[in-house]
Amino acid sequence: MQFAATCPPIRLMKTLVDPDRLLDQGLARLRTRFAIPEAFPPEVLDAAEKAVRRPPERHADRTALPFVTLDPASSTDLDQAFAIEASGADWLLHYAIADVAWFVADDDPLDKEAWRRGTTTYLPGGKASLYPPVLSEGGASLLPNVDRPAVVLSVRIDPAGLSRLDGVERAVIRSQAKLAYETVRDEDLPDGFLEIARRIERAEDRRGAQRVDPPEQVVERDAAGRFSLGFRPQLPSERRNAALSLAANLAVAQTMLDAQTGLFRVMAMPDARAEERLRATALALRLEWPATMPLAQFQRRLDPRRPAEAAFMLAIRRSGSGASYRPYDPSRADQAELPWHAAVAAPYAHATAPLRRLADRYVLRTVLALAQGEAVPEAVLSAFPDIPRVMARAASRDAQVDRSVIDLAEATMLHGQEGTAFPAVITDVRDKKAQVQLCELPVIASISIPPAPATDVLPGSPVTLRLVRADPAEGALSFELVD
Repeated sequence: MQFAATCPPIRLMKTLVDPDRLLDQGLARLRTRFAIPEAFPPEVLDAAEKAVRRPPERHADRTALPFVTLDPASSTDLDQAFAIEASGADWLLHYAIADVAWFVADDDPLDKEAWRRGTTTYLPGGKASLYPPVLSEGGASLLPNVDRPAVVLSVRIDPAGLSRLDGVERAVIRSQAKLAYETVRDEDLPDGFLEIARRIERAEDRRGAQRVDPPEQVVERDAAGRFSLGFRPQLPSERRNAALSLAANLAVAQTMLDAQTGLFRVMAMPDARAEERLRATALALRLEWPATMPLAQFQRRLDPRRPAEAAFMLAIRRSGSGASYRPYDPSRADQAELPWHAAVAAPYAHATAPLRRLADRYVLRTVLALAQGEAVPEAVLSAFPDIPRVMARAASRDAQVDRSVIDLAEATMLHGQEGTAFPAVITDVRDKKAQVQLCELPVIASISIPPAPATDVLPGSPVTLRLVRADPAEGALSFELVD
């Protein structure tokens, strides 16, 4: 039986009924468990207050350019703004990135705290920011109708979708509008935005880049304090905006690679054994994957709105070794050892979110120096070997927090329903464990399965589960197969 026929997609968020405020209590426990800071030390807050009063003295005036931002409606830590102009057959993307390095000095309290945190950590209805809000949501944020210092990457995008840096400068900009993913219309966007997105997408197709964007399982909190759990697919406006960021990051990576320096984002493709497992999964999900077609080509055909294909996207994401950071290493300068990102199918870097990621501040300082014909600051070069460890630790923490929040929401949703049977579908099988998705609720769980041939549980198989335990105090959920 096909997955799509067995378990239709859950498109709406499910509001959680939680009269005893179990979820609020659980979130408080998670903050303690993962040592998520509630506030910044006084010396960091004091440094931030002083930093936002620093006037932009080395910045060109680019306030005449019609910059706008495009983010979730609720966002206030705005890293990026863009203005677009035609340049013959090319488009010139002026991509302004918050100039965090203008406010944060090496080894000052802001810098030291950012190294301890690594990233902004998100929780439903709140976050533990990388920098104090007076900076990340105030003086450094590219909010509308106020002058802000930025690092402006001028990215030239040709008809083939290839991007390169034409220039990098410090500049004062003024965003004219804060556009939101949820409400933006095509006519609200500057000329060239949609064409750039199309060009970047076609270039991805030619490179064989991955496009693995399954619906994301999320817990959200509204203004009234109500929680909801569900699957949130990526919006078209979000994907198009990501194309602009991708173009900038590719151009930054190539600039650093040409200069034989920098910090790169790298990821390997699934190995032969992992691909063999993926082919078995595709077969079980009734997906037609020709034997001669590479994985990179096949995955670009997948539609996240179809449950079977969304399940396969998740399988692809889990099959690889994950992404990491790597400094440029002269000893690996041969073609076979380029700093390669398999999902992007090109050298790639993170430069466009310095308010939320520590690494981006150092990458921006690198390309700014290179573009000005200056030496990369020694403080930046000496930081490169240590940044991957800090970012890996932060990524691991954030992934554990995200999963724990979802576990907590699922346990809260099902609390009191022990013994109830639920229809579900197997989405993945590994060793003696299977991942399942409930058909009527946005819940993903893991179950133990007997070894074959005692049971024939394959990805795509419909099953019935009985809820054994739903403990919000522990964020624990367990099911058993019903014979």
